[in-house]
Amino acid sequence: MEANTEKIQQMKALVEKLRVASKAYYTQDREIMSNLEYDTLYDALVSLEQETGMVLAGSPTISVGYEAVDELPKEAHESPMLSLDKTKEREALKDWLGDKEGLLSWKLDGLTIVLTYQNGELLKAVTRGNGEVGEVITNNAKVFKNIPLKIQFQGELILRGEAVITYQDFEEINSHIEDVEARYKNPRNLCSGSVRQLNNQITAERNVRFYAFALVKAEGVDFENSREKQFEFLSSQGFDVVAYVKVNASNIVAAVSDYEERIKTYDVPSDGLVLIYDDIVYGRSLGRTAKFPRDSIAFKWADEIRETILKEIEWSPSRTGLINPVAIFEPVELEGTTVSRASVHNISILKTLKLGIGDKITVYKANMIIPQIAENLTGSENIEIPSVCPVCGGATEIRAVNEVQSLYCSNPDCDAKKIKSFTHFVGRDAMNIDGLSEATLEKFIAKGFIHQYQDIFHLDRYKADIVAMEGFGERSYKKLINSIETARDVELPKLIFSLGIANIGLANAKVICRFYDFNLDSLRCATVEELAMIDGIGEVIAKAFVDYFSNEENNKRFENLLTEVHIQKEEINEEEQTLEGKTFVITGNLNHFGSRNELKDLIEKKGGKVAGSVSSKTLCLINNDSTSNSSKNKKAKELNVSIVTEEQFMKEYLDMEV
Repeated sequence: MEANTEKIQQMKALVEKLRVASKAYYTQDREIMSNLEYDTLYDALVSLEQETGMVLAGSPTISVGYEAVDELPKEAHESPMLSLDKTKEREALKDWLGDKEGLLSWKLDGLTIVLTYQNGELLKAVTRGNGEVGEVITNNAKVFKNIPLKIQFQGELILRGEAVITYQDFEEINSHIEDVEARYKNPRNLCSGSVRQLNNQITAERNVRFYAFALVKAEGVDFENSREKQFEFLSSQGFDVVAYVKVNASNIVAAVSDYEERIKTYDVPSDGLVLIYDDIVYGRSLGRTAKFPRDSIAFKWADEIRETILKEIEWSPSRTGLINPVAIFEPVELEGTTVSRASVHNISILKTLKLGIGDKITVYKANMIIPQIAENLTGSENIEIPSVCPVCGGATEIRAVNEVQSLYCSNPDCDAKKIKSFTHFVGRDAMNIDGLSEATLEKFIAKGFIHQYQDIFHLDRYKADIVAMEGFGERSYKKLINSIETARDVELPKLIFSLGIANIGLANAKVICRFYDFNLDSLRCATVEELAMIDGIGEVIAKAFVDYFSNEENNKRFENLLTEVHIQKEEINEEEQTLEGKTFVITGNLNHFGSRNELKDLIEKKGGKVAGSVSSKTLCLINNDSTSNSSKNKKAKELNVSIVTEEQFMKEYLDMEV
């Protein structure tokens, strides 16, 4: 078994080396090893796969195609998947173990999956679901980062494990999502959505990993009545097994402390530990309760609880009209950070806790992350529920959904409901104001700092409040104000785009501004007939534009905004309009420009237009990888649209030396 495990490690190393080399060659246009070296490593991998009868995930010797399905079929489990009984007491683990030996492992925080192999190949993968019935996600499991597609064992093998996304991959995926509110809240939610995708190409891009934690069935294998032997068997078949240690009553408490230290830097999400008897027969002889098996128990980390004083309840309206109560209390240290606020979620919880200003409360971080109120030690119950919205002054109403009471603003025109328009206004292609994420804007609107675009330029009036807000401070405040001041100098197309007029993108705004020679008065008096004559605008866009400036309230807000900004007129050199009337599409990575937007701006300054998709109007597709099977390349070939590299485009259309 040890020899087999060593070969698996060799195979994993070869798969990774070949993967890196292929990526460099095919997507980055660089060679990190010769063809001879690649072929030698490839042949070595083939030899090991034939010798072991295994094929690991990501192996270049086998291709797993992407596939989309209409729905995920459901399937009943052979035996119910029960939850585990829990404890937060370390001594309780010692008592539970008694004179037996056990295996102590991470309780991973992802999505539980059941894998079935037959004749050495993955037959199916099913989610835990409700414990009785799960969803079949076989196609998705085949593109997990570390699931073996073929194994040496030829009998029927059934095992359970946890699909997870590491913190590093989670942060990397979130870093590409500019809208803070649109980012995934935690790795578990991201993993759950990734595993249950209808298109497994999306799953493949999410770097989902699988860690086995239980062997259900392996025909004809003698495990000598040991769970540890089962884990060793799974490792010998190429599975990554959840990290574990063998324990007894004398070392269990110390082992838990060791895990507690390791979790601070552990990259795989975990919300506790699992202890199971190593003796399989003994564990099974204990049977189960209606809810829990008796051969294992979960250990949950004890929450760090602190006492503090409730100072106020802040009512925070959101874009849905929901007004959330937020508890503001005297700052306390929790899990290494200073905490001074916690969501109370709804009116029902507010009433259950009997909250009152000045009450002594206890707070903790759920799963060491989210601040929560644990208990109210005073219970004065003196909080008044506001009858008007703190943002717009409109009437509020309490609505009950599934017996849970929540507070809502009844005004359909409440500024808090317009959060998306403010988020658009400060965006990179609009006013480009750093430090005003959607979440921050929501807080500022809830506090009454912002009612219209103009107000953003006067946030300095609330310096003391902003500096004191959680997540801010003097440094963040100065950075925000500097960004706001910089944004006062704005080009007219970006200002028009920032208004969020329906169907008016930045490219359309530039075309319209150029048509009216950047004359703001002419632009605001434009007619549908005039605008519709502009190439690429059309009647729908023209009507949306005219309707916006025909609205008295819109004009009033725009006039207020104009008092805060200085419009930088773009000077057009007619001789440089060499791309006028021409449409291009850009895709893939660029080598000579910092971003696609940089190249797009240059094309537009020369009178050209950059579209998001290839059509019969496209002059050429700019793509450094003309051989890829991307949808844009395929469309270009179908329509006989030329595909040019960045260098070719620069020489032929921009007259630039490369």
